[in-house]
Amino acid sequence: MPVAMRISCLLSATARTFSLSCPAAGLLCCRLLGPSSVVSRRNMSSKRQMDHLERTSNNYRQNTLYPAQVCGIINESETVKRLRIAVHPNFTFKAGQWVDFFIPDVEKVGGFSMCSSPGLLQREGVVELAVKYAKHPPAHWVHTTCTVGSRVAMRVGGEFFFDPSPSEPSVDLLLVAGGVGINPLYSIMLHTADLLRLNRASGGQDYNIGSAHLCYSAKNTEELLFKNSIIEVCQEFPDKFSCDFHVTQQSTDVDLQLLPFVNHGRLTEEVLRKHVDPQKTLCYLCGPPPMIESISKTLMDLSLPKDRIFFEKWW
Repeated sequence: MPVAMRISCLLSATARTFSLSCPAAGLLCCRLLGPSSVVSRRNMSSKRQMDHLERTSNNYRQNTLYPAQVCGIINESETVKRLRIAVHPNFTFKAGQWVDFFIPDVEKVGGFSMCSSPGLLQREGVVELAVKYAKHPPAHWVHTTCTVGSRVAMRVGGEFFFDPSPSEPSVDLLLVAGGVGINPLYSIMLHTADLLRLNRASGGQDYNIGSAHLCYSAKNTEELLFKNSIIEVCQEFPDKFSCDFHVTQQSTDVDLQLLPFVNHGRLTEEVLRKHVDPQKTLCYLCGPPPMIESISKTLMDLSLPKDRIFFEKWW
């Protein structure tokens, strides 16, 4: 039975949609407006911890909530589980977007970025979410209760995405991730690789794809999610993709395969400078708010215009 047909059967019992108008959270996403706006958001969020729906209430989201079913669970690291989720045939998203994640009998709504590409959805009818352990009810459910076969519902939202059309001029991507903030950037990286494969299969240049460089920071190499797949993409397209891994608390020897890509210490201005062209670079940032604010300031000091910097802050 074809994959798409198997998934349609899997979801047949719950394949209905619900039109909702309520908003959803765990994340803030927007264009960078300038240092003053960053500071005001930081000060506001420090007064009271907002939930996902409240924090993203002004963000774009689709009107339809789709039923979905967990069809695979992978331990991506000691603290992160990756869910493979079969979705309704009408479900769509753009690389970099997130979902409102509704769980039966759990009052709080989760907010998780897709870590898979739109191409995987087209090919197999599934999306993937990588969720770090936390006491917040949706994340806690993923790590303690969720099993293969668990039913959930999801709604797509977010203005943080990369979705070029064939007619657009090429841009160079700078992707900067901190911790589990790699999720939407990995989705963007996989989507870009899929577009390059389409170009290769057609024998032409249907999409004008420039270069893409990933700067990814974590405590140690065990917490670098998808690291082997990232390296494989860089090796498949060495003239298009490159990456730097940055570890801040590495206490063991680095694996020999990773060694050429690993830097000890935080991401520096010198590293960013090599990958910033004010005319061509589009930068996507995702990670903890302090990191985003620091990197954003550095990029603007390097003359990258504010309207070419996009960020998503995870709390």
